Amino acid sequence: MTEDGTWSDETDWEIGSFDDEAAEEELAPPPVLAVVGRPNVGKSTLVNRILGRREAVVQDIPGVTRDRVSYDASYLGRRFVVQDTGGWEPDAKGLQQKVAEQASVAMQTADAIIMVVDAVVGATSADEAAAKRLQRSGKPVFLAANKVDTERGEADAAALWSLGLGEPHPISAMHGRGVADLLDSVMEKLPEASEVRGGTGGPRRVALVGKPNVGKSSLLNRLAGDERSVVHDVAGTTVDPVDSLIDLGGKTWRFVDTAGLRRKVGQASGHEFYASVRTHSAIDAAEVVVVLIDGSLPLTEQDQRVLSMVIEAGRALVLAFNKWDLVDEDRRYLLDKEIDRELAQLQWAPRVNISAKTGRAVQKLVPALETSLASWDTRIPTGRLNTFFKEIVAATPPPVRGGKQPRILFATQAASRPPTFVLFTSGFLEAGYRRFLERKLRETFGFEGSPIRINVRVREKRGAPKKR
Repeated sequence: MTEDGTWSDETDWEIGSFDDEAAEEELAPPPVLAVVGRPNVGKSTLVNRILGRREAVVQDIPGVTRDRVSYDASYLGRRFVVQDTGGWEPDAKGLQQKVAEQASVAMQTADAIIMVVDAVVGATSADEAAAKRLQRSGKPVFLAANKVDTERGEADAAALWSLGLGEPHPISAMHGRGVADLLDSVMEKLPEASEVRGGTGGPRRVALVGKPNVGKSSLLNRLAGDERSVVHDVAGTTVDPVDSLIDLGGKTWRFVDTAGLRRKVGQASGHEFYASVRTHSAIDAAEVVVVLIDGSLPLTEQDQRVLSMVIEAGRALVLAFNKWDLVDEDRRYLLDKEIDRELAQLQWAPRVNISAKTGRAVQKLVPALETSLASWDTRIPTGRLNTFFKEIVAATPPPVRGGKQPRILFATQAASRPPTFVLFTSGFLEAGYRRFLERKLRETFGFEGSPIRINVRVREKRGAPKKR
């Protein structure tokens, strides 16, 4: 970069022209703020108020939010992620279980939690159960007493001290009253970067996930050598999941308990929702995910959906095709065709063909887990990375866009787990070219079993007119 701030050909690849640490800080995982509470207390309205835009669907009908949805947000220059959650259903069977599940998700996946209570209705038994659960989380919990539209309603908010979550924050999510004061308090306790997405201290964390009845609990029992997980058709068998420490291949692994992910097809939609919540929770709490697929049956849309969850979460991945004892030669031929057609974008994921029932090839899981985690943890030195990109671009330049050919000015790996690369460019890179770069990165550096993220930062010349 020249003295006047413009790019020159001679310095395009001068390492140090960019702030590597600043790029890493920019892409550090932002902290997560979960918004929880009963249906129709105003969670989604509060999420929209925090975002400053209408994103979450809001209706007067309880239970509109049927899944956990994350949104990028900022407040006073602070970046964070807001998670809107479905409410625990007061008329559902096993209310205490539903409360525990939602609170568990918030505790596992969030750095701070806002519990929303309808101040007009007051604290219900479901609110009290959730409050007790959240008190034990060790996470900062903020009590939002919603629907306090006037000063006269603040007496209703004061009554919520009884929940034991500290001072209630009287707010009106609908009108914005008190929301800024609530966020000021949240920002004081919210970390600069996510702590739930960080560190690998202790045994590596593994989640077994997949569609219902694919054999997750059976595999966990096979690996543990005993009945760690209850195998049952009834959704929600596990009320309070406990992770399992299992010794495999001379190491101790922490398997994130996904018992209870099973559900009967045709059960109430509420069970489908909670199965999805537990799947998200297991993935978020893990470092590497083993996605179990029933090898004896055709690949389904639900298999694809689970795989998408893992990729979006940025977790290391191992594909385990279970029930291999039921797979004959004809089925193997069809399965290979299905994999080539429907999983073409996941050729980088290690594949293991197993049978949890008979124990066939289960021992191959550990090498696959270690391979995926090693790729997930990989960091490439900046100098080597820039040399690689310089050679690739010289051989295959980016396609011309708008009459100009964009240049990659500098590259850095801003994060690992998953490997995340930032390319500073003079113009936009087409999606197809980014996929080409990802393929070349994998050919050169491996990354077997780990997703790769490539972020492009277009840098305009200083003094150039800004686009309106």
